[in-house]
Amino acid sequence: MRALVSLVVVAAIAFGIYYFALRNVAPGGEGTTATQAITLTGVKNDLNAIAKAQRIYLTQNGNYGSMEELTSSAALSFAPVSRDGYEYIVEPRGNTFTVTARHTGPDRGVRWPTLVIDQTMQIRETD
Repeated sequence: MRALVSLVVVAAIAFGIYYFALRNVAPGGEGTTATQAITLTGVKNDLNAIAKAQRIYLTQNGNYGSMEELTSSAALSFAPVSRDGYEYIVEPRGNTFTVTARHTGPDRGVRWPTLVIDQTMQIRETD
C-alpha cells in the first residue's frame, strides 16, 4: 500500500512539473512564450530592414517612401506585409517616417506588443 501511495505522489509531482513547464512554452501560457519570442525577433528584424531601406530611399530620392516605393526602387529587397499575425504600416512624412508593427492576429491569451521604429532607428514598444 505504501508503495502505491509513493508511486501516486511521485506521478503527481512529475505531472505538476510537466504541466508548468509546458504552460510556459506553449502559446497561451503566462509571460513571453518561446513562439512569441521568435515572432518578436523576426518582427524587429523586419522593422530594422524597412528602416534601413528608408535611409537608402532618402539618399536616392531626397525623401522617405511608402512600402510600395521602397520595394519598387529596390531599396527593400522583400515586401514584408505581415509576419505571424503582425502587419506593418509605413508612414512617410517628408523628412521623417514611422513604421508600425501591430498584431492583428489571434492573441492566444498572450499580450502582443505594438512596435514602432522611425528615422532614429530605435525600436519602441507602444500600446
